[in-house]
Amino acid sequence: MDEKMEKILDYVGTAIRGPGAHGFDHTKRVVRLCEMIGAREGADMAVLIPAALFHDIARPLEEETGVPHEEAGAAMAESFLRSIHYPPDRIAGIAHAIRAHRYSSGIAPGTQEARILSDADNLDAMGAVGIARTFMQSGEQGRGITDATGHIHEKLLNLRDLMYTESARSIAEKRHAFLITFIETLDDEMGARFPAPPEAGPDHPRTPAEPSR
Repeated sequence: MDEKMEKILDYVGTAIRGPGAHGFDHTKRVVRLCEMIGAREGADMAVLIPAALFHDIARPLEEETGVPHEEAGAAMAESFLRSIHYPPDRIAGIAHAIRAHRYSSGIAPGTQEARILSDADNLDAMGAVGIARTFMQSGEQGRGITDATGHIHEKLLNLRDLMYTESARSIAEKRHAFLITFIETLDDEMGARFPAPPEAGPDHPRTPAEPSR
């Protein structure tokens, strides 16, 4: 890792403190997905990897102020990258990828790097890790299982169809299938009812514990 990437990693790791649904562990998984997808899709890694590292840096600020973290994060990235003399021809692409990565931002990713970052961030919301993050976030917000399952139905089950790259689509298929299996099982268990006892008769004699009518 070169000196500038080390500075970026230290800066982001300090800003995103500790674990959580959007903690630094999430950032590192998104970076790994970007490395894998980016290599397959021919991305400019000098744009993609810094964007992945910075993409959630302003989450704590959004929680405090309500400022959308993609906008604040892009501004923080631009400022920091200029301060370490990062190649200026890459900074605009990094900022765009950060602004466009969010599922609900309404900003269409206009570059390959932005599309890959969006895919990687959405992939980390799918499959087993996406389920774990959903319930972690629900707990962090003082909410329960019903809120988490609602989030899975309303958002996570839609993510497979939002992938931009072929590499991400192949990963999303497996993770989507796991989501379906999990949510169907959970919905069944959450709505579980005891089956009605069989009627007494020649084929179903009463047990001693069954009260008479």
